[in-house]
Amino acid sequence: MLFPVVGALGVVSNRASDTIDSISADLITTDVPLISTVTDSGGTPIAYLYDQYRIPVTAEQISPAMKAALIAVEDRRFYEHQGVDWKGTIRAAITNQTSGDTQGGSTLTQQYVKNYLINVVHRGDSPEKRVEQKKAQEPTVTRKLKEARIAVQLEQKMSKEDIITGYLNVVEFAEQVYGVGAAAQAYFGTTSDKLTVPQGALLAGMVNNPIANNPWKHAPEALNRRNFVIHQMVQNRAITPEQGDAYMKEPLGILPQVRKPASSCVGAGEAYGFFCQYVYDYLQKIGFSKDQIQTGGYTIKTTLDRKSNDEARRAVLQEVPQSVRGIANTMALVRPGKDRHEVTALAANRNYGLDARSGETTYGLPSEVYSNQFGAGSIYKIFTAAAALEKGMGINNQVTAPDFHVSNVFKNGATSCPSAGRYGARWYCLKNSGSGGNMSLQDALAKSPNTAFVIMLERAGMMDLAVDMASRLGLRDTMASNNRGRAPDPDAKDQHDKVAQTANFKSNANSPGNPSFTLGVSPVSTLELANVAATLMSEGTWCPPTPLADVKDRYGKPVAINEEPCEEAVSPQLANTLAVGMSKDDLLGGTAHQAANRAKWTRPMLGKTGTTNDNKSAGFVGAVKQMAGAVLTFKDGPPWQGGICDNPGDGPPTNCSEGNIFGGKVPARTWFDAMTKIMEGQPDLGLPPPDPRYVDGGQEIKVPNVVGKSQGDATNELKAAGYNVVAKDRNSPRKKGTVVGQTPRSALPGDTITIQVSTGYVPPPLPPPPGTVVPPPGGQPPPGGTPPPGGTPPPGFTIPVIPPGQGPGGRPGNGNPGGPP
Repeated sequence: MLFPVVGALGVVSNRASDTIDSISADLITTDVPLISTVTDSGGTPIAYLYDQYRIPVTAEQISPAMKAALIAVEDRRFYEHQGVDWKGTIRAAITNQTSGDTQGGSTLTQQYVKNYLINVVHRGDSPEKRVEQKKAQEPTVTRKLKEARIAVQLEQKMSKEDIITGYLNVVEFAEQVYGVGAAAQAYFGTTSDKLTVPQGALLAGMVNNPIANNPWKHAPEALNRRNFVIHQMVQNRAITPEQGDAYMKEPLGILPQVRKPASSCVGAGEAYGFFCQYVYDYLQKIGFSKDQIQTGGYTIKTTLDRKSNDEARRAVLQEVPQSVRGIANTMALVRPGKDRHEVTALAANRNYGLDARSGETTYGLPSEVYSNQFGAGSIYKIFTAAAALEKGMGINNQVTAPDFHVSNVFKNGATSCPSAGRYGARWYCLKNSGSGGNMSLQDALAKSPNTAFVIMLERAGMMDLAVDMASRLGLRDTMASNNRGRAPDPDAKDQHDKVAQTANFKSNANSPGNPSFTLGVSPVSTLELANVAATLMSEGTWCPPTPLADVKDRYGKPVAINEEPCEEAVSPQLANTLAVGMSKDDLLGGTAHQAANRAKWTRPMLGKTGTTNDNKSAGFVGAVKQMAGAVLTFKDGPPWQGGICDNPGDGPPTNCSEGNIFGGKVPARTWFDAMTKIMEGQPDLGLPPPDPRYVDGGQEIKVPNVVGKSQGDATNELKAAGYNVVAKDRNSPRKKGTVVGQTPRSALPGDTITIQVSTGYVPPPLPPPPGTVVPPPGGQPPPGGTPPPGGTPPPGFTIPVIPPGQGPGGRPGNGNPGGPP
């Protein structure tokens, strides 16, 4: 009845009331932003991801001094009114309307509403959010009436203790700090239940203007404001005048600088930042938004094994110290399995961080495709060999490896390269780095003659099959990227940048295909190469390289993860035999035997080296039954011309005009150095037995590759080839009805092929309903600013629901030191 104080205000009141219900609904359904915590495989935090540094606390965890200070300066009649201080509201409304002098008059309950709208409901930097934030702060009667209406509702649903606690959990201080729990840590290195009168007065004095009263940037103003609050506490009889005089003489008492964890993967440190960055990117890939990650209060338990990661980092730095400019050394480790491929380590010889001048970077050097622009070299011969086995060859079959070869795909009858050079219009000429001749496919994998594998690709159907094999075995993101390792760009000037690597290398109406594929000449992810080895060691089962052990929401409940399902990429018999076919590279005179001998390596394993043209990059991929890993060494900064020179015994590798690095040198030494330590004490499980069909050759396996086709076309093609077909839905951003996976990839006619069909949608993780009680663990973090896992409140604490309510509720940096141009 008191809302229409004067005639015009009645109209404003009715206009304002039209939106009251919708605003209340927003308050009920919008979660308070909390910190997400990233942990290692043992549950120890490695990083915190957040937009608002907030540590929720209960009413009992806030000191009486803090509450008294806030009430004294913001709402002296807090315990007397029912949500609206009518005297103050009417006085402020009339004064603002008639004189233009803006006055307050808002109660703590009203301020709770305003802060919830600004810091929770309408938070963000988008133009739409900024408009709503401005509306929530504009000094108008309409806004005051909205706050008043909601405040009256809240007072009917919530106790006074709930309201003041909710306010102190939502309100902004400064320096990205929100809520009194985080402020106590960040400002004083203490917990909110131990805040003294001067500390509480400083914080209470900040809430109406945290920027102007920031004690680190505006100390005199902050001191004056704090003492004003203390004076108000005396006036409100919360403390005696004598106590007030004593408290005003105390210094501010803040820490030398704000104490809070980094808000991005930089907080994971130089060693674990690359793993954290992969987790952050992977979560987005499987449906989480950046905002959900940074505000959802998740506890993200990863598969990071500290011992493996530490040994990998030690090994990459041992071979290529951080001080070596322009040469990166990266390593990735993946645990094989038929139901999961867990990433255990991602290491680089760079520190993860934002200071590019000191050599730090936030590029995903061990995981991203674009990091290595020059390729993996002869490691790609794995895919040609796998395709040859499916075509009917065996690892004992003989291959031809002449010293020099002009590709039949391009030579048009010529027997030598044009005098203009090795490359001309539709010419592809190559030679071996060592001796050639005739040898078995197994020996060819160990000695790696270029000409043998290009000649194999010239067989009918081999080019496309080998390119598909790369994706099947593990290079999913790599082959989907363009020749710069980025997403294909239809507007690019270079034709090769417009399409994926798969299209660049496969045959089409205008090209018979590009046999240089088998020499690994395009950008590639170190992690995905490790996963290729994991696929072979998993009897041909591909799984996505996951960094996630489990994810729990702010309530401690498991979150469903929309990861790609595992699939049989090649038959177990083919995978097992190919693993045996790759077992000579380390111990029996292959290109990596010197590195293996130096490490005193004796375990049976698969392995393959690779080196690119002009020695700009080199790599090694290897695996035992328990662990697969890859190392890539490549130029990651100027000088871009020339190659990399290995200097064993004379210091680290260097940039040089004529490179001499090979996969059996720095990369293989790094791999064996790390893996020798990682595998200490673990049993020698050996290699699986080969299958006669793939040892001596046999029937060609022809399962049509239907990935990318419509469900109807795929089903018809597979049935025409003699297979039974079962379709299953899979959440995917690809067009609805498109086949995004098939398993198995190798099967005899009459077997059943399962195709995964895209739903056209990746559902986001859904939060549980408000009011869910948070289970243990929780509580206040220790002094030092380390929040509890996931920013989780203490046991029994209830997330806010408004109304009805039961209480209160980084972007990774872009440093670019010497990344690819």
